[in-house]
Amino acid sequence: MPVSRLRDIPGIGVDQIGDAADAAHDPRLLRLENLDTDLAPPPIAREVTRDAIDDDAANSYLPFQGHWSLREAAAAHVGQIAGQPYDARTQCVSVAGGLNGVTNTLLATVEPGQEVVLFDPIYAGLVNRVRLAGGVPRHVHSRPSSDGWHTNADELAAAIGPNTAAVLLMGPAMPTGALITREHLAAIAEPVNQHGAWVIYDAAMERIRFDDRSPLHPARHPGLTEHTITIGSASKELRMIGWRVCWVLGPAPIIADIGLVGLTNVVCQVGIAQQAVAAALSAPDAAADIAAAVSTWKQRRDTILDQLSDYPCIRPDGGWSLLIDTTPLGMTAAETSQRLLTRGQVAATPMNGWGPSGDRYLRLVYANEPIGRLTDLKTRFDAALT
Repeated sequence: MPVSRLRDIPGIGVDQIGDAADAAHDPRLLRLENLDTDLAPPPIAREVTRDAIDDDAANSYLPFQGHWSLREAAAAHVGQIAGQPYDARTQCVSVAGGLNGVTNTLLATVEPGQEVVLFDPIYAGLVNRVRLAGGVPRHVHSRPSSDGWHTNADELAAAIGPNTAAVLLMGPAMPTGALITREHLAAIAEPVNQHGAWVIYDAAMERIRFDDRSPLHPARHPGLTEHTITIGSASKELRMIGWRVCWVLGPAPIIADIGLVGLTNVVCQVGIAQQAVAAALSAPDAAADIAAAVSTWKQRRDTILDQLSDYPCIRPDGGWSLLIDTTPLGMTAAETSQRLLTRGQVAATPMNGWGPSGDRYLRLVYANEPIGRLTDLKTRFDAALT
């Protein structure tokens, strides 16, 4: 019998499908289940990492809150996107990976029994971390349409009340690829201020969007600046998944609390990785590097949408994944996933536990398979599902 804090926390499904795909030892199997990518990290990041292996200073716990170069680069990076200056010493800490940053932030902002507002569907790992922190997920439904996902701004605002600790926003959201809009930010500003709630902004994919527009950061809204905590990560945009480096920025008092949680939790981020992330964030060609990666991911998204035009796919506006509604197929997401794995040689994750509506969706990740391996996806789906 698990302890009470784990009673309502299921797995995320990705691990089970990933293990099954690994066990198959089949190079023909399409790996569309996990948020990996085959696009290499920036060259400067790999170069600096190699140098760090022989640097004794990198083989250290210290400094616990992150190397100065990393915090300085992160503060400049977030400040440019948010339109706000950040003090790297008092308003920025670094931790081991983006979801560790989410966990630490929730532990520093949520009292047991308080609500955290999230979209639905949404990544199960975020929902589970809310519960692990003692919070209660309050979901706002995102509706699929022919032109993507839409979340009603008034419904989002109405979900914020006296028992709300935070609104957890992600844009593009995982796994839907839904974007945050100006209407969303304008709608939540008044209730956030009225109830003293935080806006926890998961910025892991904010530049992976397919509309050629700049990220829309909550701190740019004048009514949300002092309420916004930003959690950034090197894993997605910089493709530095294995480096496990994240940065958290916000008002100095709450950042001090988040730093204390981090010191008490995972202690520090990876020593040999920090200088590499700092270099990648501040490289002169950083914007071009990310733009090239986004272009590739968009082409892969478009290929899958074209291949599966006869299936109920919902177009993502960004991110690394798209969803298929399995209800019109007459089977559950879990059944669809199993048939694809055994009959179509496609590994894809059913979204059980990914919000109240998650059970009906199957997630396809398009970040890890080149277009040449996606061109027979329709044939694989037809063999498995028809």
